[in-house]
Amino acid sequence: MSAELRGITQEYEKGSFTLFPGLCKGCGLCIAKCPSEAISWSDVLGIYGTPAVVTNDKCITCGVCELSCPECAITVVRKNRK
Repeated sequence: MSAELRGITQEYEKGSFTLFPGLCKGCGLCIAKCPSEAISWSDVLGIYGTPAVVTNDKCITCGVCELSCPECAITVVRKNRK
C-alpha cells in the first residue's frame, strides 16, 4: 500500500480516529461539523496541495466528521460500552 493511502490512527478513551491523508482534499467540512472543535488544519500539505486535517485530545469519537467527509478520508471507531 502506498504511503499516501495509509491511515494515521489516533486512539482515544472512547475509540479511535483514522485519517487517510491521501484521500483528504482539504474541503474543511469535518472541521466545520465537529461538535467538540477537535479537528484543525495540519501544517503539512496533502497530495492535492491542500492542508490535511489533524485531531486533538478533545475528540469524543462521535463520528460526525466521518459522516460529513465526502471523500471517505476519515474513519471513527467507537469502543464498546460496558
